[in-house]
This record gives sequence, C-alpha cells and structure tokens, in this order.
Amino acid sequence: MKIKDIMTTDVITVSTGDSVEHCARLLQENDISGLPVLDDNGKVAGIVTEGDLIRRASRIKAPGYLEILGGLIYLGSPKKFVDELQRAMSYEAGQLMSKDVISVGPDDTVEKAATLMVDEGVNRLPVIDEQGELVGIISRRDIMGCLYSE
Repeated sequence: MKIKDIMTTDVITVSTGDSVEHCARLLQENDISGLPVLDDNGKVAGIVTEGDLIRRASRIKAPGYLEILGGLIYLGSPKKFVDELQRAMSYEAGQLMSKDVISVGPDDTVEKAATLMVDEGVNRLPVIDEQGELVGIISRRDIMGCLYSE
C-alpha cells in the first residue's frame, strides 16, 4: 500500500515566526503530537513536536569538565549544550523546531515509512511531493490503522 492511500492530507502547520505558545495550543486543541514548520516559501523547514516543547521546559545539563594546568577539558560537547540552551530559550517555532526533517513521498510504501519511523525514532513523517511541497503527513497511528484494521 502507498503512503498517499493512508496519509492525512489536511495538515496543520505553523510558520517559523509563530510563537511556541501557539504551537503548544495547536497540538493540544487538535490532539496531535507534531507540527510541520513552513518557511516563507511554504517549504518544510522543520518540525515541532511535543518532545521539543517538553525538552524546552526541562533542565539543561552543562557538560562536565576537567581543569588541568589552568585549562578546561570538556567531557561533553559544549556546542550541544549551547544548542540546547538556545532551544530552551526560544520564543518562535523556527528556533525550537527540529531542523533535520525525515520525510517520505506520496508514492513510497507504508513499509518504508514504518521502517524509517523505527530506524530514526520518529512518530510522524511529512509527505513531500516531487516539487518539494508538503502534501500530507503520516503518523504511527495511520500505519497502525492500515496494518491492523478490521
């Protein structure tokens, strides 16, 4: 079966400039767990998930370090810490969103989507056509309905 046969076509999206509070409200009001974020050209720039919003409210752990001969040796990644700090302080979807979006095409198989979700640890995949336009979204719930419908 193809993704276009089971995907949701009425996709709720936000723009990069929309507030984090607006994103949270849309997720709650529509009982969904993720929103594609569109840039000024209408292309998918990222995705905001419940996980992103929860991480924003969590404590950020600074990387450990050793002080040797007056210098610091970081045991973790300072860049990762700075990135997490910036996301935690974000006010707009474009600052909070996950930018590495994994997507599928409408003619891909449901099995491909299921495999990507498992391999990449994601709960939803934007469906993007050959012109790079968002045409739908497929979630784990969509795949469950396809695989285990009565």
